[in-house]
Amino acid sequence: MTIRLSDGDAVPDDVLAVADDLYRMAAEELYRTIQAIRTGQMSEVKAAQTAVRDLRTTALQVLEERTKVDKLRKQIAGHVGAGGALDFDAARAEIGRRLACLRDAGGRD
Repeated sequence: MTIRLSDGDAVPDDVLAVADDLYRMAAEELYRTIQAIRTGQMSEVKAAQTAVRDLRTTALQVLEERTKVDKLRKQIAGHVGAGGALDFDAARAEIGRRLACLRDAGGRD
């Protein structure tokens, strides 16, 4: 199942929530179909196959979206510090430099 938005449609704020809702709806449809088959409505077999296929597709989309979100979070975190890691030596040198500037600016009696 592919969700296509036209130019005027707003992109959902929480794509993961939308994917989770789709997953839930597919699971509910599968459950209803299984119940119908248990009561002897064999015409529902094709619907069950479709529901299973939709459920699998939706589950894969949820996992892909979560992977994309995790990747974006890592990219955003990478902009903090040097490559995502703090450079304590550079921080220590900067603190020392600023303290030296403050000492020089303070004057001596």
